[in-house]
Amino acid sequence: QVKLPPQKEVITAEELMAHLGNCILATQPRDTSEGLQLNFQQNISDTMTVLPKLSTGLDVNVRFTGVSDFEYTPECIVFDLLNIPLYHGWLVDPQSQEQVQAVGKLSYNQLVEKIITCKQASDSSLVSEGLVAEQFLESTASQLTFHGLCELTARAREGELGVFFRNNHFSTMIKHKGHLYLLVTDQGFLQEEGVVWESLHSVDGDSCFCDTEFHLSHAPGKAGATAAPPDHRLQQSQVDQDYMVALSLQQGQDPPSVLSDLELARQLQHEEYQQHHPHPQPGPSQPLPAQAGGRAAGERRQRQKPDLDCTLL
Repeated sequence: QVKLPPQKEVITAEELMAHLGNCILATQPRDTSEGLQLNFQQNISDTMTVLPKLSTGLDVNVRFTGVSDFEYTPECIVFDLLNIPLYHGWLVDPQSQEQVQAVGKLSYNQLVEKIITCKQASDSSLVSEGLVAEQFLESTASQLTFHGLCELTARAREGELGVFFRNNHFSTMIKHKGHLYLLVTDQGFLQEEGVVWESLHSVDGDSCFCDTEFHLSHAPGKAGATAAPPDHRLQQSQVDQDYMVALSLQQGQDPPSVLSDLELARQLQHEEYQQHHPHPQPGPSQPLPAQAGGRAAGERRQRQKPDLDCTLL
């Protein structure tokens, strides 16, 4: 419903709040009955109070009975008026009868209060119930359970944009071809144009990154190539490092863990010298000849000939 100019690349929080405010005002009911109008005006008043909090954070209180179950607070009105689903995945496993009984239909805040009360009770059954509830919170500290993930996948509609709440963080969520994805908003991926969506298919955080078309991408630190092309100088430096390690292994020496810049420069300088001066020169840094059956060191890698007027120090 929000229309932005095609050339606009940056939108301020104030501009975004104005757009949302206009969208909310456009939800005015067609029914002109006094009761509905008064209810709408009250909702609008509550919403306008909540809107500024969207840029800093909302206070929501989950219930452990369903992926859409939250304690109804004024913060939830924004999602209702804009018809945006709000989800979470912190559910009790129905197969665990002890946890079901201990948690019940309580919200998170109510459950914390119950645990404190049960611990101070003289009844052993209440104390035991409080311990079970506490153990549930500790074992699901990630605020996502396997049962919750299954329910979330089944409940979300294909192509539906929603909001996913977890660990005091709100994420944009979409279901694409039966799989759930979260919009990547971490500052560390600001320059990674190929990283747009992160899959939500595991409780332990094992996920993969995708581009805007949901094609598999590779985030920095993950296996495989990165989305952005690597710096050629860094790539060549890595090739040089690998070459030196391979040469050391061929000579039966222990490969250096990390070559310093000075050591790497000396090794490369000596190699270039050997290419232009085929006669061996005495010195402690002279490399050993290649083993029988192996190719000469100069044949292992083709490198551009440097300018003979330049010397690498």
